[in-house]
Amino acid sequence: MTSTLTLRELGRLRTAPGGLFDCRIDFRDGPGASRPVAHVERELPPDGIPAYLAARQSGARSFVLWADEHRQARVATVVTVSASGGRAQFQVLGPQGELLGVLTRDKAFSRGLRTRWTVSRAGAPDAVGYKGRLFWWCVWWLCTPLLPLILVAVLFGGGGGGGDFPRGPRRMKWRSGGKVPLEFRSSGNTVRLYAPDLDWRLGAALAALIPTFDGWIGNAWDARKD
Repeated sequence: MTSTLTLRELGRLRTAPGGLFDCRIDFRDGPGASRPVAHVERELPPDGIPAYLAARQSGARSFVLWADEHRQARVATVVTVSASGGRAQFQVLGPQGELLGVLTRDKAFSRGLRTRWTVSRAGAPDAVGYKGRLFWWCVWWLCTPLLPLILVAVLFGGGGGGGDFPRGPRRMKWRSGGKVPLEFRSSGNTVRLYAPDLDWRLGAALAALIPTFDGWIGNAWDARKD
C-alpha cells in the first residue's frame, strides 16, 4: 500500500498559543482521505532569523514537525550535520532525540550532473534519488534562452500574473537494492512511500526539506524575513 505525504504552505496562519506556522504535512494511507499529521516550523538559532538566513545560504536548515497546532509534542526534528562543498547532510530525529535517518543532498555538478538526494537509515541500504530525468534536463537547457520571454508571459499574462514560474525538472525516484522505496513528485510537493518498513516521518521530513532548495530566491517557505 502506498502512503502519500504532501506539503501544504499555510502562509501566515496564526495558531494558539501565538506564533506563525509555515507549512503543514498531510498524510494519506492508500485510497483513504488525507489528514494533517505535522505542522512545520523553522527552529531558529539564538541570534534569530538573520542568523538562520545567513546559515541557510550555505545549505543549512533546521525545523520542527509538531504533532498539533499548540506545539505540545514533536513528531520529528530536522537538524543540519554539515553543509559545505556542495554537500548538505541532515539528521531526522524522533521526539526523544532518537535518530530516524540521515538525508544527504549533493548539489548538481558537485558529485554528478544532477542533484542527488540520499536517504540513509539503520539496517537498510541507502536509497539514492536524482533530481529530474536527463532527457527533461536536456529539454530544459535547450529552452533556457527563452526563459526571459516565458517569465514576462507569466508575470503579465494569464489572468494578471497569477501563474507559476517555470522551474527545472524536480521529480525524483529513489532506488535501493533494485527497488523504488519512495518518490518525490513536484506537483503538489508530494512524497510517496512504497516500502512498508520506511518510517513515514522520513517522508514528511523530505516533503518539507526538498522545496526549501527548489524555490526561487526568497520564495521558499523557510526563507521569510519575519
